[in-house]
Amino acid sequence: MTSRKTWIAYFAVDVVLVLIFALSGRGSHQHSLTVLGVLQTGAPFLLALAALTLLSRPWTNHSRIWPTGVLVWLGTVALGLALRVLFGATAAVPFIIVATIVLGVFLLGRRVVTSLVARRRVRNLAS
Repeated sequence: MTSRKTWIAYFAVDVVLVLIFALSGRGSHQHSLTVLGVLQTGAPFLLALAALTLLSRPWTNHSRIWPTGVLVWLGTVALGLALRVLFGATAAVPFIIVATIVLGVFLLGRRVVTSLVARRRVRNLAS
């Protein structure tokens, strides 16, 4: 069981990563980099991330890659894309591919890093 502060902090990191994804996408397509614009682009994925994070029960293990991390990653992509279309934006195949890869690297990568840090801490405490 992880503490509430811990999983909320890691959720906040995931939120920042999704915002970086939205920011980089807007920047690469020469869209305005306003706070509102980035939030508008990121909103479908942020809503999806919140839903999938809660479904994955992060208070049990916030950094597990399988199945938790994969569920959060693929669910965030799928639900985020569906919400994006419902909100009136497009979801062309290249965007779907980029979103899947970038969010996979970000969301799974965060879990790899936090798992390695946790293991190192346990090892250091044991020695």
